[in-house]
Amino acid sequence: MKTGISFHESFLDHKTGPGHPETHVRLESILEAISDLPSNSFLWNKSFQEAPLSLISEIHDPNYVRLVAKVCEEKGSGYLDGDTVFSRNSFQAASLAVGAGVALAQDILDGKLKNGMALVRPPGHHAESDHAMGFCLFNNIAITAKYLQSKGIKRILILDWDVHHGNGTQHQFYEDESVYFVSLHQYPFYPGTGSEKERGKGKGFGTTLNLPMARGSEEKDYLDQFSLIHKEMELFQPEFVLVSAGFDAHVNDPLAGMNLKTASYARMTNEVKEISRLYAGGKLLSFLEGGYDFQALSESVKVHLETLATA
Repeated sequence: MKTGISFHESFLDHKTGPGHPETHVRLESILEAISDLPSNSFLWNKSFQEAPLSLISEIHDPNYVRLVAKVCEEKGSGYLDGDTVFSRNSFQAASLAVGAGVALAQDILDGKLKNGMALVRPPGHHAESDHAMGFCLFNNIAITAKYLQSKGIKRILILDWDVHHGNGTQHQFYEDESVYFVSLHQYPFYPGTGSEKERGKGKGFGTTLNLPMARGSEEKDYLDQFSLIHKEMELFQPEFVLVSAGFDAHVNDPLAGMNLKTASYARMTNEVKEISRLYAGGKLLSFLEGGYDFQALSESVKVHLETLATA
């Protein structure tokens, strides 16, 4: 079976303006870098649909979703929060980003793909239920987790290795014992959440694991944390693995202070692949989040995909 890649031209139409780090050039750089991936290992999906309000509203307040649609149509450009830009086509791009993840998840569930990556923008993991945040409009990975729950998946691991803590995702599942949220992130750093004391609440206590990393952390520091993650997953036994795959902990990234190399992402991908193999029949889906040095991002995504596709 092949590794799926979902992409839509509309993701390039989410315009953030000159000088904004979350630019369409990020995706264009990735597409150029992976243009030679072999078709016998990868299957592209570019024909999925925009997610409907009913699906996006599994995570987001319907009034917020309608607000995003309205301002994109009526104002055409502006800010949803201090650093989250919208343009005329941003609502469509964000709705398609959700659709991309759900379509891949369904193909993996159906056995059509062994795993996959949603090459989407805008990214998602900072988006809260009722507001945009940190370049993110809708929380793509959280909505896909809700979709998987509706399809009968009882235990889901969400692993977030973006350099910034996935506050929006954590908050969605903080009291849900069926979704285990694990985050490796630079700390203290934007957005300020993600201390190791944040472990969940109520029934969800113990299924949030924050692994805050000091500025300057290297590959060994990250890989050392996986021993704890493996132990936790031995107990939790996820049936599906979702990854918030940001590549901004790369040593060349301009927005952070970590020291991962491109090859580090191959090793981290292997770690999470092993978890999915042991407990989830290999069912693994990653979502593009951050990464703002175009060369580091595109090369890291390529090794991530190549690692996903290996036996």
